Amino acid sequence: MTTTLSPTQARRLTIRAQALDGTPRNVLDVVRRIGGLQLDPTSRVAPSHLLVLWSRLGPFDPSELDRLLWRDRSLFELGAFIRPTEDFPLLKRGMLAFPGDAGAWQRRVGAWLRANETFRRYVLREIRRRGPLRSRELGDRSVTPWRSGGWTHERNVTQMLGFLSARGEVLVTARRGGQRVWDLPERVLPAKVLAAQPASERTVAERRLGYLGLVRPSRAYEGVGESVRVTGVPGEWVADQRALDRLDEPVPSRMTFLSPFDRLIHDRERTEDLFGFRYRLQIYVPRSERAYGYYALPILHGDRLRGRIDLAYDREHRVLRANAPHPEPRGRLPRVALRATLRSLGEFLGAERVETQ
Repeated sequence: MTTTLSPTQARRLTIRAQALDGTPRNVLDVVRRIGGLQLDPTSRVAPSHLLVLWSRLGPFDPSELDRLLWRDRSLFELGAFIRPTEDFPLLKRGMLAFPGDAGAWQRRVGAWLRANETFRRYVLREIRRRGPLRSRELGDRSVTPWRSGGWTHERNVTQMLGFLSARGEVLVTARRGGQRVWDLPERVLPAKVLAAQPASERTVAERRLGYLGLVRPSRAYEGVGESVRVTGVPGEWVADQRALDRLDEPVPSRMTFLSPFDRLIHDRERTEDLFGFRYRLQIYVPRSERAYGYYALPILHGDRLRGRIDLAYDREHRVLRANAPHPEPRGRLPRVALRATLRSLGEFLGAERVETQ
């Protein structure tokens, strides 16, 4: 028989999977448990990856993340994520197959790389000879420019480095002034990690499911997890089998704010199904049409998303500004917990005061 979860059990399962239950010990523990930190340039309050860590740890020292990335090499940057170094084999299968030919974009990338093979060899030769380099320290020797209707149009060096990274031929070894510094993989990660065999598709699927806890069925999760239902939510789900052993354990009644890119809420449809919470980031919405503010963050309290709060950090004056929160209909936001959470975020940011409106 298919296991049926209550909505509360389903929410708790996903919250524990994403280490939002108050149990993470440090930065490395968080990243290992959630699978990665998504990087995004939006920094109204703090960079998204730092907000994700604060949501789980409270105030922490960001230099710990830098140490893990650039000195200890326990973490590494790939694409738009910071990932655990031991997860490199999980990504290796995709690297070896990149770009593939499954769609029009993949075929276009493949054709561009073939047309620019001499450009590719030049980039690798320069990095090997001169050491770690930023994109602006490499010449554009493309034969065929990269065409795009967006910001990547004719950014040929940046595109080449990105595609080489996706193939595992170069990696980010540092950041200078926010810019990525590229080097050969053997000068970034341990030889044992690079030599490891690619993880099987099943192992990749199991790990991905473990990071999320509960997902809708798809080809990516065939043959893993356990089929379950959630009371009041149509359709079936796939649950991490290990997580089902803790269904009746409550999660602490802690409050935190979530980055718009937090993996607990990145799947907006899943968020609506499980939490009854419709969330859309409104930074690109005209001011007159914003319902909750420019940068309204979801408020997680216990096992529920109970509202939103629009925040902004004034770095020049070191002031964290919070507009009036918006609780969910028929819900409430405990004032004491809300003030404590704002103080915690202010402490992490280095704010001298918190202003509420």
